[in-house]
This record gives sequence, C-alpha cells and structure tokens, in this order.
Amino acid sequence: MAKKKAAKIPPKLTDPEEDLLLHLKQGYQLETDLLGGEPVLRRVKDNEAIRPTSVNRSTVQALQDRGLIRSAKGRDPLTLTWSLNKKAT
Repeated sequence: MAKKKAAKIPPKLTDPEEDLLLHLKQGYQLETDLLGGEPVLRRVKDNEAIRPTSVNRSTVQALQDRGLIRSAKGRDPLTLTWSLNKKAT
C-alpha cells in the first residue's frame, strides 16, 4: 500500500498578515526600509501610497519567514520592495 503524503496545513495568519496579503493580491507592492521598518503599500497602477497602521517590522518578517513574500531592490537605494512569492500563492 502506498504511503499518503501528510497534508500541508497552512499556518494560521493574524489579521494584519491577512490584510497585507490581500492588498498584495490586489496589485499593491509593499515597500520598507532596509531593516524592514516603515512599511508602505504602493499601488503599481497609479502609484497611490497608503501606510497600513497595523503592519510593522515583525509582520513583514513573519510573512517572509513563512515564504509568503519575497524581497527585491526598491526604487531608492535604501528601500526594499516586497511582493507575493509565486510558489506560496
């Protein structure tokens, strides 16, 4: 009899993490400083920026540790741009 693979249970996300992922799926990019602080959501389509009040450095770090988001160089030399990880969504 073949062994069944254990079902991978997705980790439970907090409300700020779910909100952030929802914005990223709707066409926003997350921008932070190099240390992950001062998060800003920027819509790619029209460059509208919003500052989420419930998201902080630890929220960004938790999503990165879970493999849900990945970083890249931002527009400025001291900025990181975060986007959804293709494998996680």
